[in-house]
Amino acid sequence: MGWHSFDLDHHAQRIVLAARRRDPKSLNQAYKLRATCAYGLERFWGEHLRLNGAKSSQEDKSKAAFVADVWKALSVEILPKAGIRIPTELLSNTQSERQIQDVAERLWDLNSYDRQVALAVLTNLSDAVVWWTQRLKGGADT
Repeated sequence: MGWHSFDLDHHAQRIVLAARRRDPKSLNQAYKLRATCAYGLERFWGEHLRLNGAKSSQEDKSKAAFVADVWKALSVEILPKAGIRIPTELLSNTQSERQIQDVAERLWDLNSYDRQVALAVLTNLSDAVVWWTQRLKGGADT
């Protein structure tokens, strides 16, 4: 696996600025995002479902949007540059179990190389998100 920057720092800054505008408290989610990488792509993807439940608070919905922004950047903007396709769908936990299971199965069915690259890029993107969060968390209103 060769190294490519994939413009991760730029994506991370954009994601953090959007989260800060939406709800500055949601930036605390950055550290949880990074920790979730250790559990794999499926768990990272599933975080938006957990946070965006029917009984979720507005704060949890802001956190879910933060997770969703990271996933969208990864699945739509970053990994396709490496020729890796992962599910782009962001669902609600009110959708059918079959729809949710379908996305999880497509993640589980990735070949080993694509899974390793996707997880390595996700981990580095999450590190960049944490870095920008640390720099911008206490910043002025935007």
